Amino acid sequence: MDRFGKPVDQEYWVTESLTTLGTLFGGTTAFPQGRGVWRDDERGGHLVHDAPVIIQSYTSVGAIDRQAPKLREFLVRMGKEASQGAVGFVIDRTYLEIRFALEDK
Repeated sequence: MDRFGKPVDQEYWVTESLTTLGTLFGGTTAFPQGRGVWRDDERGGHLVHDAPVIIQSYTSVGAIDRQAPKLREFLVRMGKEASQGAVGFVIDRTYLEIRFALEDK
């Protein structure tokens, strides 16, 4: 779901993510859909229920450093085109996210 509760072409974004991370880092794995909820503070704390797919890629710090601009470009494109409030990712057990303001949509 996007931040407004509209369906997202999740198969497209899973494939795009696998392709991008496989290209940048040499491989990646998508895990089956789960159930989740995200609090959209820019919309008054509205809870957005979704079915996220977790995608994991093992790589080195050096590869992340080298590929950081391309990784960020992909994450921003996905977040904007899929009308997300944020795209979260974890590097070495540290949660990071790119947030998108309502006016970015």
